[in-house]
Amino acid sequence: MTIDEFPRQLASTRRFTLGVPRAVTVSRDGGRVLFLRTRGGQDPVTCLWQLDLTDGGGGRERLIADPAASWNVGPGDVPEAEQVRRERTRELAAGIVAYSADADCRTVVFAVDGRLWVLRDGEGPHGLADVPEPVPAADGVADPAIDPTGQRVAYVVDGALHVTELADGTGRLLAAPEHDEVSYGLPEHVAAESMYRYRGHWWAPDGQRLLVARVDNSPVRRWWIADPADPERPPRAVRYPVAGTANADVTLHVLRLDGSRTEVTWDRRGHEYLATAKWDSAGPLLSVQSRDQRTVMVLAADEVTGQATPLHTERDDIWVELVPGTPARVSAGDLVTVSDRDGSRRLVVGGAAVTPDGLHVKSVRGTDGDAVYFTATDERDPVEQHLWRYDPEQGLSRCSAGPGVHDGEVAGGTVVVLSRTEEGGGGQVAWRDGTRAPIASLEAEPVLMPRITWLTLGARKLRAALLLPSWYRQGTRLPVLASPYGGPAMQRVVRRRGASFCEDQWFAEHGFAVLVTDGRGTPGRGPEWSKSVFGDPFSAPLADQVDALEAIFAQFPDLDRSRVGIRGWSFGGALAAMAVLRRPDVFHAAVSGAATHDHRLYDTYWRERFLGLPQQNPAGYDRASTITWAASLARPLLLIHGMADDNVVVAHTLRMSAALLAAGRPHQVLPLSGSTHMPADLGSQLLHHELAFLAESLGVSRGGGRKLAG
Repeated sequence: MTIDEFPRQLASTRRFTLGVPRAVTVSRDGGRVLFLRTRGGQDPVTCLWQLDLTDGGGGRERLIADPAASWNVGPGDVPEAEQVRRERTRELAAGIVAYSADADCRTVVFAVDGRLWVLRDGEGPHGLADVPEPVPAADGVADPAIDPTGQRVAYVVDGALHVTELADGTGRLLAAPEHDEVSYGLPEHVAAESMYRYRGHWWAPDGQRLLVARVDNSPVRRWWIADPADPERPPRAVRYPVAGTANADVTLHVLRLDGSRTEVTWDRRGHEYLATAKWDSAGPLLSVQSRDQRTVMVLAADEVTGQATPLHTERDDIWVELVPGTPARVSAGDLVTVSDRDGSRRLVVGGAAVTPDGLHVKSVRGTDGDAVYFTATDERDPVEQHLWRYDPEQGLSRCSAGPGVHDGEVAGGTVVVLSRTEEGGGGQVAWRDGTRAPIASLEAEPVLMPRITWLTLGARKLRAALLLPSWYRQGTRLPVLASPYGGPAMQRVVRRRGASFCEDQWFAEHGFAVLVTDGRGTPGRGPEWSKSVFGDPFSAPLADQVDALEAIFAQFPDLDRSRVGIRGWSFGGALAAMAVLRRPDVFHAAVSGAATHDHRLYDTYWRERFLGLPQQNPAGYDRASTITWAASLARPLLLIHGMADDNVVVAHTLRMSAALLAAGRPHQVLPLSGSTHMPADLGSQLLHHELAFLAESLGVSRGGGRKLAG
């Protein structure tokens, strides 16, 4: 086995996401569990599976919908709305990539290549049929959602919201766009990309009404995404809300099956972001946020009048974090929110904080009766994430065990714990009688396993991971490659075997000591830590990368401080470029991928959170831009960007390159034709190109093809 096999494996396994169970749904009686998973670690087609926990079911796992089977009439075109949704959710597989089930998990709907399908309850008592039936619908179906009673399905085609009766296939057009820039039932760009709201329509529990978002993109600037490698193909128009400019006009409506509607009213001038919406047993529940993100209101809406009544207001002098799964309500009616109080991100139930100091809530996974299930990190060991349960009678308890990143779903007394650890992924299901059943992970075993030394570095106790070559022996001089993300969207230093750590080990095997560090601004260590980058997104994270290097040089004398590279993607790409621009005394070469070089080109929600409006803070935008520092480049820099990226558009890198060229600063640019923000070939030849650049820039003797030690 050679290390040269790894980049191909990384690409063929879609970064080791294939074969991993996800998208779990538990029936309200706890007797059935549905989930998505491909049939193996290199199978790119996602299937729907069922775990039967009913009497006689025995916790058996069964494949119930396989898009490679004969019922799927053949390949079709994925609608543009579905392509956009997959890009926003970072979906890498094909097949059944999303589904919707009724409350009993007895009827399931999904779309494959724009065609709508239903899977009904099987003949026996223990499962759904394994032959889906087509549902009459116009081509181009996106985001189908079944009503909780299982009688009808809502879906979007070309911005119009349709409803079809599953009993006889009769359909109706519930809401049609008034003009080309209007859509019903879909999220706007910032909701899906930056607020993690991927849906725009929600059923009432009785299946008679829907809560529907109407998005008017007319106020939003129009951009064009083209593929220069295919000049015959026309550019694609996108509405992109650039920092400091107008957002989409988003309204919310109660739509009834007879076609009547009522608009939900709130102070949209003061709270223009529709952050969340749902319809539970107590009625429509939504949260809205101000443009400066310092205020979030939780509202209950009257379905008849549309009047929205405030239930709770959260304010913060910096920003209010939107926590997935909130707001929610327990069966007793108490409101569930998350609030930054006394230095911790706390779970709040009925107005009372119920979690202790140092436990930082990351998401609310659901309620079951009066119990609330949530994920959180502990400040004492933020490299782990666990699933927790709060019950007003029994208090707080942890549902997951062992080091790793644990998530979960719950209903009807059944708890599903999904775990990603250093050994791999998988699930564990526990139900009321104490019985447990596994949900297997079929992910591929990496040909290159990470060899991680977990570290805590410096005065700020930076969490870091050091990866050394398998062939390293004391006394061997090694150059260093920093490999951070460093931004607010994710932690890199977590106790799980992920594709990124495998990728880091690949660079290590070619002669680097790879250092991964989570500095200030990354999640998991509480509000003060994450909000320390307000007004200046890069100075503190860059300082922490430098401090981590200084600490590692003191602990490991074989590491060569005269040969230090850095590589990163997205925020990490901007951080890598900033490192060689502002600290060339520390960093000697950088690979900057899909970076936000010009923050005036990034979206309103994500950029204004940290820098405010560019009209009011031009100096802050300039200071945070790598373009401002371009003339100071004195180290090798490789810029990489996907030409079809509609999140961080390629103009970022082109403008940075133009500034470097104007300043007479040599650099390299690698355009990825047809690639988006998540290039499909990220793990293959691109890695070899990065390695060649870093090896040449830092004088590293490449070890490609070396047998792995051990």
